[in-house]
Amino acid sequence: MTDATAPTWGIELTPEHPPERIASLAGLAEDEGFDVAFTSCHYFNRDPFVTLSRMAEATDELRLGPGVVNPYESHPVTLAGRVATIDEVSDGRAVFGVGAGDRSSLSNLGIERERPLRRVLETFDVARDLWDGETVSHDGTFTAEDASLNLEPTEIPIYVGAQGPHMLRMSAKHADGVLINASHPRDLEWSAEQIEQGLAERPDDHGEFESLAFASVSVAAEADAAREAARPPVAFIVGGAAEPVLERHDIDREAATAVSDALERGDLTEAFGHVTPAMIDAFCIAGTTETLADRFEAALEHVDGIVVGSPLGPDLEDAVERASEALALATDG
Repeated sequence: MTDATAPTWGIELTPEHPPERIASLAGLAEDEGFDVAFTSCHYFNRDPFVTLSRMAEATDELRLGPGVVNPYESHPVTLAGRVATIDEVSDGRAVFGVGAGDRSSLSNLGIERERPLRRVLETFDVARDLWDGETVSHDGTFTAEDASLNLEPTEIPIYVGAQGPHMLRMSAKHADGVLINASHPRDLEWSAEQIEQGLAERPDDHGEFESLAFASVSVAAEADAAREAARPPVAFIVGGAAEPVLERHDIDREAATAVSDALERGDLTEAFGHVTPAMIDAFCIAGTTETLADRFEAALEHVDGIVVGSPLGPDLEDAVERASEALALATDG
């Protein structure tokens, strides 16, 4: 896609498979017309930055970055250096997807997610200064003293992973873009309202801002297979969903509680079994290529582009191709 006015096509590649497999998927995504690939960042999967380096080798134009990495497991200065390294090995194609992280995953590591909005903002503010070649001292939600990077100065776009109103507004005011953790037009419309409030306070020198739906997607030739593959991510979304989100979609609270309780016990099979059709409809774009095209078209009324997120589908290579076809159907008109 070369049209600057066309919606951005993004994809999330989860390194639950070896880096070579993810690199191959990145090459396929580039061939299929995607603009940017984000690699999810969870301690229980492969290292995202090793994976991104392989993805850089396998691609020529695809923009690449963590999506999203949290600034708790690694020091923000260290993260800035890692992202700048990806920018170097990819010849300037890096993006920095940063967010507060998953509270439950962080708690597994004994990490408390303190002051998340402030932590994220300070992280990318410091990163920008480091990428400008500055020596940085910082005393806030984290501390750095006379820190600098032994890398050439660079500019890297910053995308904030956001779902709540305060993070959405902060991203619009300060970042280059936002990755909205939502799949349903109802949630995206509400998010767009929050973003508009942030944009009203955005300094003129911050440049353009891009809003992307970071949507859970599952696609296959058969709708039932796609929806079945959607159960695991939907369960985790429901387990972390705030009450207003559940209310917005009239989700059965008893079923939602059953999902959450099973996740807390570590009984994933039971949690996935409690996922209802209404939950899949609310929190994932799941079905055939044609279903995706319709849902993508509805989503694009509220955002500048779509990141096709996990699980993609029961067959990853097939899903990349089908998602590309669905995006083309949604945007060509």
